[in-house]
Amino acid sequence: MKKSASEIDSFANLDHDRQARNGLPEIVYAESKTPEQVAAIMAELYERAGTALATRASSEHFAAVQARLPEAIYHELPRLITVGQPLRQPQPEDPYVAVVCAGTSDLPAAEEAALTLAWAGWPVRRVTDVGVAGIHRLFAVEDVLREAAVCIVVAGMEGALPSVVGGRIPTPIIAVPTSVGYGASFGGLSALLGMLTACAPGITVVNIDNGFGAAAAAHRILRTLMQRE
Repeated sequence: MKKSASEIDSFANLDHDRQARNGLPEIVYAESKTPEQVAAIMAELYERAGTALATRASSEHFAAVQARLPEAIYHELPRLITVGQPLRQPQPEDPYVAVVCAGTSDLPAAEEAALTLAWAGWPVRRVTDVGVAGIHRLFAVEDVLREAAVCIVVAGMEGALPSVVGGRIPTPIIAVPTSVGYGASFGGLSALLGMLTACAPGITVVNIDNGFGAAAAAHRILRTLMQRE
């Protein structure tokens, strides 16, 4: 069957069947795309699925999207654009994800994870500013982490927080190193290596500042849990 012409054919070939294959639809990575390209892609995704998400989006990207999709929302801190309904409707019995943030400076990556999960339709509990420099703050909220189905732990500097959390709770942990830190942190490389070499076993690590990737991994875990119940 011949494919019908689309305004995006010259720059994009959308994968509309991705959600059926792996549970998460194609997401728009806005950085390095023009505002017009992002707007056109999101419009087509929204028309087909009734929902769309763009990551690493600027205010210029959002202005172009909003001109075509007035109901779109821009989340400035994590640089996300969302439009439409969640992928699934949350239920009272749903498990939640704890998104644990070491410091206020790590919030952009943490919010990228939290809002991606909310868009996917999962409950989220945020735990902020509980880094290892004041470890008592983490112990005060440990029950929130212990009762979560998945913990996403976001930290910069030396990236020690996931190892501490991993030594305290049995929950699956997805660690997100951030580019926060002084010169010798090498733009997040020190946190990444610290998390990869954590002494607490069983920690999964995503790339630097990749809150979206952590949310996608948590989404897969939650879907598997729900399908097996």
